[in-house]
Amino acid sequence: MKRLIPYFASALLWAGAITQPAQAQDAVKGKAVFDANCAACHAVQEQVVGPALKDVHKRRDEKWITNFVKNSSKVIASGDKQAVEVFEKFGKVPMTSFEGSLSDGDIKDVIAYVKEESDKPAQAKIPEVAPTELGKADGATPVTASFSWKAIPATTQILVALIGFLIVLVLVFLVVTFLQALPLLGQLYDKPALRNSAMARFIALLRGDTSTITGTHKDILMEDHTYDGIFEFDNDLPPWWKYTFYVTVVFGVAYLLHYHVFQSGTLQIAEYEAEIQQAALLNPSSQSEGNVNEVTTFKPLTDAAKLEAGKAAFIQNCAACHGAEGQGIVGPNLTDEFWLHGGDVNDVYKVVKYGVTSKGMVAWQKKLSDDQILEVSSYILSIQGSKPSNAKAPQGEKYVPKK
Repeated sequence: MKRLIPYFASALLWAGAITQPAQAQDAVKGKAVFDANCAACHAVQEQVVGPALKDVHKRRDEKWITNFVKNSSKVIASGDKQAVEVFEKFGKVPMTSFEGSLSDGDIKDVIAYVKEESDKPAQAKIPEVAPTELGKADGATPVTASFSWKAIPATTQILVALIGFLIVLVLVFLVVTFLQALPLLGQLYDKPALRNSAMARFIALLRGDTSTITGTHKDILMEDHTYDGIFEFDNDLPPWWKYTFYVTVVFGVAYLLHYHVFQSGTLQIAEYEAEIQQAALLNPSSQSEGNVNEVTTFKPLTDAAKLEAGKAAFIQNCAACHGAEGQGIVGPNLTDEFWLHGGDVNDVYKVVKYGVTSKGMVAWQKKLSDDQILEVSSYILSIQGSKPSNAKAPQGEKYVPKK
């Protein structure tokens, strides 16, 4: 028996050496199948149009996955709880059926690829840096987190509310008491010695005498200031106007010192540039990947080689949702004259490049170059009127080319 043990060990090592390359080969083949058929709607580590597939082999058994990939509608119609849950969670859009295009072996290879990718450690994310004020060096104090009332414990909320109520109650009591005492205060400050004091004018204002604000009218005519029967009186400017003017002078001086002398404030242009920087931090792709509102003046390509390249890119990337002939599956039919977002080559180009997230259309600008996107868009326009079998019903509005 002792002599047989080394032979058994050698056999096990040999079997492991054979099995490991076979599994690796399955994953490699599965990646090719995944990229050609699944990558348009799925990713392993993140959600795209469909759910992220990380550890799907642990959540579902192989038979269930195979049946769902082949014909998800059939599995959903059978009342399978998990299938119905996925269907409802992702907008009730059925997954493309691969019953005639993928074999059980292809699906197993894809599962092997997903399993291999799931076991890889997640890439470390670059920590987000809070945007700093314009003109400050990197490393400045980060923006303080905003106050949240809900984060305060319930007992503290009740205590704060009670203190606030008591403060309001005391203020109301003081105001009512002061109003009740106004007549007595009026008599006190009506004495000749106090009549022109600031407090006396304030008390008079509260009792309805607005002369402190509007001023006192003087019936004194100015000599030689009569024109066409119009007389000018020698009255001062209303106090409210003078006070307002004084406030604007003080404000102007403070504004000048704050923004232009000490430069402790941020001017409008600087605020705008800071907001642009903040937007770039929140959405880094917005600066490098163009703008959906960009003006393009492309013309449809007619060169046979470029249209053939567009067809190859279409079949590889778009057929999963639009069908190999553009007849429409999950996505709309691309061969009729009805369009959801415009039928000009520039409209098609922007939809392919930037996608339509609300409709589940993926943005292809990260995978396809601008030239490839134009080739695909031109190919799509070249199949207009081809009338493939099983074409999806028209969607959108009929496109009328501009003359």
